[in-house]
Amino acid sequence: MTTIRVLIADDQMMVRQGFTVLLNAEPGIEVVGQAVDGVEAVEKVAELRPDVVLMDIRMPRLGGIEATRRITEPADATVKVLVLTTFDLDEYVYEALRAGASGFLLKDASAAELAQAVRVVADGDALLAPNITKRLIAEFSRTTGSPRAPRQVRVGDLTERETEVLSLIAQGLSNAEIAENLVLAEQTVKSHVSRILVKLGLRDRTQAAVHAYETGLVRPTGY
Repeated sequence: MTTIRVLIADDQMMVRQGFTVLLNAEPGIEVVGQAVDGVEAVEKVAELRPDVVLMDIRMPRLGGIEATRRITEPADATVKVLVLTTFDLDEYVYEALRAGASGFLLKDASAAELAQAVRVVADGDALLAPNITKRLIAEFSRTTGSPRAPRQVRVGDLTERETEVLSLIAQGLSNAEIAENLVLAEQTVKSHVSRILVKLGLRDRTQAAVHAYETGLVRPTGY
């Protein structure tokens, strides 16, 4: 089993140490470093090449949002950023998604939730906490201030089937749920997801979901 390498960026020592102990106790996960602020986080990502960064939003010198942007902006960036926040509807989480974060995690998450979040984000297989992340993405799209395109049959160069899959990704469905919904094999869905990300130049499913809202393929409801 491939070990997931994690960097923890938080200005609170107890948070860093606590998460380090919890994650190092999990099979297949290793904390390879810690950072006390955004500047150090950017430096250590370049040095240590982690798979996942647990990124606090509010830190001295350089905040988590700008640090996330600098980490994920390069075209060859493969690291995934998981934002740490105290409140599940923190306004800054929207900005973190825009900056390139793959998901978010509440700081009071249990050890099991923490480990699962790291694995989900590292794998890119499903949106983190779909019931909450959907709310965040929908609110994010509503508050961007940019005009929303009308609902489209196709998005970019996607086929009709790929567009269907993208729509279901944006609704927070996992590969297994999409397969059941469209009566497809789960491996076929995985192939569709991979092609969607390549065609749209996106890093992961969270970014694909944001893209679906921004293009108007999926409209926020109830917000």
